[in-house]
This record gives sequence, structure tokens and C-alpha cells, in this order.
Amino acid sequence: MERIGAGETPGEVRSKMAIRTDLAMEARELTQSAEKTTKLPGVKATSKQKKGVQVTHVQIVSEQGEQALGKPRGQYVTLEFEAVRRKERDAVSRAARILAEQMKELTGLQEGKSVLLACLGNPAVTPDAVGPLVARQLLVTRHLVRQLPEHFGTLRQVSVMEPGVLGTTGVESAELISAAVHKVCPDAVIAVDALASRSLERLFTTVQLTDVGITPGSGVGNSRKALSSETLGVPVYALGVPTVVDASTLVEELTGQQADGVRGMIVTGKDVDASLQEVSRLVAVGLNLFLHPSLDEKEIAWLTGG
Repeated sequence: MERIGAGETPGEVRSKMAIRTDLAMEARELTQSAEKTTKLPGVKATSKQKKGVQVTHVQIVSEQGEQALGKPRGQYVTLEFEAVRRKERDAVSRAARILAEQMKELTGLQEGKSVLLACLGNPAVTPDAVGPLVARQLLVTRHLVRQLPEHFGTLRQVSVMEPGVLGTTGVESAELISAAVHKVCPDAVIAVDALASRSLERLFTTVQLTDVGITPGSGVGNSRKALSSETLGVPVYALGVPTVVDASTLVEELTGQQADGVRGMIVTGKDVDASLQEVSRLVAVGLNLFLHPSLDEKEIAWLTGG
């Protein structure tokens, strides 16, 4: 690995090393290692354990922090589901409740506010299918609240869309979502998508929440137009699940040597289908609990057929 030389920023060094990650927590780890420091200007971070879940908050508060981590300023919350990884009893249920708590804390969204969930990805490509799988397990209520307010008026108005991918629709996800926002007029958008990690161990057992939006397709190296408050005109939050590791990143992490021969390739975990099903269920339950706090898990499962 190259050391930081005169005039080089940590972001530039990471670029030379080709260490690729969408997780702010990992970007911070890499930069701290390169800088040989425990504190980075413009970056605040805390970490704690909650019922088998490691919760790490990274906040980028200045331009210095943006340059150091290569990410826009804002809040990034990473949840590592250690108990789920260990297959502990009720681990998924506990993790889902903590996910709901962290979403509430991050968004500050009041119960009466409406939400549009944009579930991104390609269901035909397993590592990119997080969004579509989550979408099919969400409790959608906008039509019920509007048509039958006497029965469902206490629920939050939630709508869900799967914009697909440019290669199968011919339309940018951001364009479809922007049109939906214009028509539906939600108070906030939550985007769900796949991400890339630097670590195989974090695949399917980690979730990143952020209030800065997301760039669709970034996890599988096919970035499109960004979804953010600037592009959509409403607050945009993102929930991402690491499902792949860039092959060159993995080689460099293991050997410390650049691996030009595998650039453009991605690696995922074993039992990818089962892992994807489990984490998609965890995310969907967590989102449902956050969006509909008046309902418990059993009621949500009955209403969603889960």
C-alpha cells in the first residue's frame, strides 16, 4: 500500500489503492489507517453495542471531512448484525427493532408524514435484488388511508415503487422517482439499494442508513443519477445493504498489492440467495415497524402475508 505523499489527500491514496467501499464507516477506517491517526478533521464518530447489534454513527460536518472520506456531509449510521451472523435466537427480530429505532432517530419523521419508498435494483441479478425483495414485503397503505380513512386513517400513508434499471426500462430510476414524487407528493423518500463493502464478513449482515440520499447502482459499479433532497425536492434518506466486494479491493485487502487483472469484477458471499432472503426480511420488518409504529410484528406479518 502506498503512503500519503506531499499534496495527496486520503481520498487520492484510496483511489490509487483501488479500495472501494460505499460504507462511510469503512472509508473512515481506511483514512485513519492511511493517516495513522484516530481523529479526522470534519468527521465525528461514535460506536456502541445494542442487543447484539453494533451501531456506528459517522457524521461528516465540513468540507475537510468530505474530502477525507470522499462522501457528502451528513449522517451515516452503520448497523452490524453480529447476533444475526451468529444465528442467535430471535436475532432477526431484535435487529429489526433496532433498525426501526435508528430510522426514527435519523429521520425525525413524525407519524403523520407520508413516505415514498424507492426500492432500487434488478431482481434478475441476485446481489442487486435487495430493493425489489424488500418492496414485496412492505405494508403499503396510501390507497387504504385515502379510500377508507374510517378504517385505516391512523396509519401512515406509505407508497412503494420499483423503478427497475435503465437496461430493462430505458428510463433512469431518478426520472421515474422524480415523476412519482411530483404526483404522489410524499413528505419524504426512502431509497433502498445494494452497496459495496471492503469486507466479505459485512455482506448481508450490515445496513447503512444515511440522510444524504443515494446514487442508484453504486453497489454494483453502475452509478446513475443521484437521489437527494436537491434532485427530488423533499428529504431523501437511504438504506443500503452491502452485497458485493469489488474483486480488486478484496485482493488488495488480503495481499496489499494492486490487482489490475481483476478490475471490473465483483465478489459476493456463499449461500447468496439464502443470505439475501434473510437480510431482505430483516430490512422489511424494520422499515414496517418504523413506518407503522402502532402495529406490532405479528400484525404487520398478518397484513403483509409474511
